Amino acid sequence: MTIAITPPNATKHWECRECEYQTEGESAPVSCSLCGEGESPFQERHAVEMDATDRQLANLLQNGLPLVEEPWGILGQELGISAEEVILRVRRMKADVIRQISAIFDSRSLGYHSTLVAMQFEPEQIDKGAAIINRHSGVSHNYRRNHVYNLWFTLTLHKNHSLQEEVDRLGAAAGSLHTILLPTIHLFKIGVKLDVTGEKDVTRQEEGKIVSGIKTAQDITEREVEAVRVLQRDLPLEPKPFRVWEQKFGIPQEELFAHAESFLERGIMRRFSAVLRHRNAGFSANAMGVWIVPEEQLEEVGNLIAEYAAVSHCYQRPVYLPHWPYNLFSMVHGKTTEDCLAVLNSISERTGLGEYTMLYSTKEYKKVRVKYFVK
Repeated sequence: MTIAITPPNATKHWECRECEYQTEGESAPVSCSLCGEGESPFQERHAVEMDATDRQLANLLQNGLPLVEEPWGILGQELGISAEEVILRVRRMKADVIRQISAIFDSRSLGYHSTLVAMQFEPEQIDKGAAIINRHSGVSHNYRRNHVYNLWFTLTLHKNHSLQEEVDRLGAAAGSLHTILLPTIHLFKIGVKLDVTGEKDVTRQEEGKIVSGIKTAQDITEREVEAVRVLQRDLPLEPKPFRVWEQKFGIPQEELFAHAESFLERGIMRRFSAVLRHRNAGFSANAMGVWIVPEEQLEEVGNLIAEYAAVSHCYQRPVYLPHWPYNLFSMVHGKTTEDCLAVLNSISERTGLGEYTMLYSTKEYKKVRVKYFVK
């Protein structure tokens, strides 16, 4: 069983389930001052220890939650425990390991576009600059990395807004010395599923379907927009969670399931699953392996890298000579830097590529889920 580790008389830390705003106090706020979410949206944050069953459950939740009235019981059957125990374990892991359980949507399919951005800051100014970047609601990930370009973040906007103009504005406000935009040219893989059990080889190949290819914006009805707004929320930890949403948001459970199935079939939704806090789940190493790949080898190498289970993202991106010559990106997750190095060395050996470097995240400034069609 997951064991909570809370020192006596310690100040309690609270986090909004919807926007991840954090605060401290003896009791949880009844509403969030940042996103406006009401009805006691805060959950307590504290360290936990996971047992073997917790780790197996975390793996199952990353693969996907069954879209049925009582999903916890199905997960429980696979683990040999009751639905009630599944809920209890998930609730405890959400204090530390599980970030959110919700739909994972494809931004482009919903009419949004995004880019990776790299900025250069003086070391003593980077924290201040990152704080300014973090205020933007379209910034979902923001990290400091060990490179001359030392701040890396992703920005997602509706297609009606210019990424270049918004990045220029952010760079000026934050005090960036130099900025490069690195939008996706070719998507070879997106999707992370961490082996929390630690029983599998770090260089193993992907077992499930690999999500690849850049989608185009699809026609979305107003009713589907309402379904997206609901499905992107954090799933209530109740025996019948989708009935809770039905009562709160007015979309019948069966209709919500039908929308979800349609979204999956059309590639609008990748899956409905848990996202973990990587470091808290034991994956403290996060390496961005960037490669110089001859143009004629990009397709072959990109597909090969995508086959690695430890690689969550693999993209072709533009180069900016002479400052940034790397055209293929691969995000690698491991429990140690040695794990990441083993994966990148294996890729190098299999491809024969020797021109690459590793950028490690040395500080996480922000990591949240992108919210679509926010009113």
